[in-house]
Amino acid sequence: MEQPRSRTLTVVMMGVSGTGKTTVGEVLAGREGWAFAEGDQFHPEANVAKMSHGIPLDDEDRWPWLQAIADWIGEREAAGESAVVACSALKRAYRDLLCSGHPSVWFAHLTAPEAELDRRLRNRPGHYMPASLLPSQLATLQPLEADEPGAAFDDAGGAEHVVDRIAAAMPRPPSTGGPTTGGSTTGERTEATS
Repeated sequence: MEQPRSRTLTVVMMGVSGTGKTTVGEVLAGREGWAFAEGDQFHPEANVAKMSHGIPLDDEDRWPWLQAIADWIGEREAAGESAVVACSALKRAYRDLLCSGHPSVWFAHLTAPEAELDRRLRNRPGHYMPASLLPSQLATLQPLEADEPGAAFDDAGGAEHVVDRIAAAMPRPPSTGGPTTGGSTTGERTEATS
């Protein structure tokens, strides 16, 4: 997706539950000195209740949640701040909403084998997302398309190595003094984790 050049960068850690969006996102944000937001915290209580009972969310549930995240991204852009946010962003339409009017957005799609994702979810304490919802998330997932800003990263090597690959691939806003275009596109499968 062609976007106007931005003086900030918002990396959206996307993917199904269990791929390590929060862990990798926190490491990247800490390394860069950027703000971090956990997308789950933007869910209204009704969404949390549905997921806690093993009921998949539908689009009607997700739109207000995605808009809240988009608003947060807009606030960071208006403040001239780069940021990282963990958000599943499973469908192209969801990602289009996050990108709309927000030229800073760049997606890092984290991936892992289904069996490993299931294991992680079954062993993750204190989280409302049950492993039983993983199949519905995988069925909903629409991988990044060639015209979307971002790249896919598998979980090889642990969080620090994943962040190394993301940092090497992501675009750098002019204010950071780095290059203004990233070194990877969706067609290049560099590869992320829990």
